[in-house]
Amino acid sequence: MKEIEFWFSIGSTYTYLSVSRLKEVERKFEVSFSWQPFSVRKIMREMDNVPFPPTKQAKVDYMWRDIQRRARGYGFEARVPAPYPLKEFDLANRIAVLGMQEGWCSDYVRATYWRWFLKWLEPGSEPNVSESLMEIDQDPERILKLATGEETGEAYSCQTESAQSKGIFGSPSFIVDGELFWGDDRLEDAVSWVLR
Repeated sequence: MKEIEFWFSIGSTYTYLSVSRLKEVERKFEVSFSWQPFSVRKIMREMDNVPFPPTKQAKVDYMWRDIQRRARGYGFEARVPAPYPLKEFDLANRIAVLGMQEGWCSDYVRATYWRWFLKWLEPGSEPNVSESLMEIDQDPERILKLATGEETGEAYSCQTESAQSKGIFGSPSFIVDGELFWGDDRLEDAVSWVLR
């Protein structure tokens, strides 16, 4: 089965659309996704890029409406505006890095995004963290201890450095044979490329 690298940061609003679609895309096209969490916030700060500053309310309003429209077009819901930006961005992503190492990353990310966009519970904060981890049969106390530890922090930094080395500047991003596709609206392009 052909594999696509899926680079994402929990906290990216448009990533919700991809996270909610990947299972169906895998089934439909017989491809697989390698889930790769990283800190898009760190990269964007280094680029001096603020995606939705408070001074650009029209752009923020458009983003929420666009996500809602596109989610409905895909066949699912998005209750917007969801809490944004995340207060515990890094913790949410450190948990995803630990999940990547232990094999439950995709389940955790789907669960935490579902709570964020349908229940308005922020990833990285309670009760989202505990509820999402318990839903996928992970012990919140164990996970939080490991996720906040030095080893996971180093792995998170390595993931972010790896994303930068691949030319990634936003989330979600997809990589196929060294080709970068940025944005949920490029998911199908990435699939077409891997199947060419």
